[in-house]
Amino acid sequence: MSRVKTLQVLFKRYRRPGDIVFAWVLLIISVLLLSQLWGQTTWRNGNALFAQPRFWPGVSLAGMAIFAAFHLLGSALSERIHGRWTEVWLWISSLEYAGWFIVYALVIPYTGYLPTTVVFALALALRAGYRTARALLSAAAAAIAIVVLFKSLLQVRLPAGEIYQYLPDGIRQFFLIYL
Repeated sequence: MSRVKTLQVLFKRYRRPGDIVFAWVLLIISVLLLSQLWGQTTWRNGNALFAQPRFWPGVSLAGMAIFAAFHLLGSALSERIHGRWTEVWLWISSLEYAGWFIVYALVIPYTGYLPTTVVFALALALRAGYRTARALLSAAAAAIAIVVLFKSLLQVRLPAGEIYQYLPDGIRQFFLIYL
């Protein structure tokens, strides 16, 4: 088999259908970042070229833009593979879990670390398709173990929930310190 034919087989085998979308997004982001370089960095008179605050970020962003353009060119010249938008939708749907984390971080100051962690562990277990009692109990137990590990053993300072203010005095102090 010729060297060119071998390369064509390798590229066909390892190519993903959504790479042209990835190439466009990467090129757009790199060009936008490169366009902001002059406003976000400075040029200091008297410094050597390699010591300029603008030089190395400029080199890295120019390289990012150039290689993104090459990736786009390679993707555009390659044959079309079915499933491009299916793969792009998979990338977008994975951002759902970032949304879960943002909501989790926003809710903790109001409901407290322990209840929020348990509720979100159960909700994520259900979202992932786990419906058995054993799976849900395992998720709740893991959440409780995480809270105990972080708050009690590692003594990580996390915000106490406003809901803890409604607990009786003796229990409130325990919850504020350990849970």
